[in-house]
Amino acid sequence: MAAVAMANGINANLLRRWVQAAEMRPGSVVPDAPPAPKRQGANTPAAFVPMQLPAKAAAADIRIELRRGNTSISMAWPIDAASECAAWVRELLR
Repeated sequence: MAAVAMANGINANLLRRWVQAAEMRPGSVVPDAPPAPKRQGANTPAAFVPMQLPAKAAAADIRIELRRGNTSISMAWPIDAASECAAWVRELLR
């Protein structure tokens, strides 16, 4: 019920109240739940399904632009060294 509410932009509690109110009305017909999907039996062996994964994207850089007064700095720092970049920026801004 929550998924239906979210898909339609409605609060789940409000939808629950509407359903309860509809079920309480005299003469209302509540449809039966659809049958559960059939699962493969225990006799069906598991199978390997090969999948092609996308190529690994190149590591992005940390891009920083700093302006202090008339001074402007633009730099790119390797993302693998993010902690060193943070330490450098911390020292620069002291």
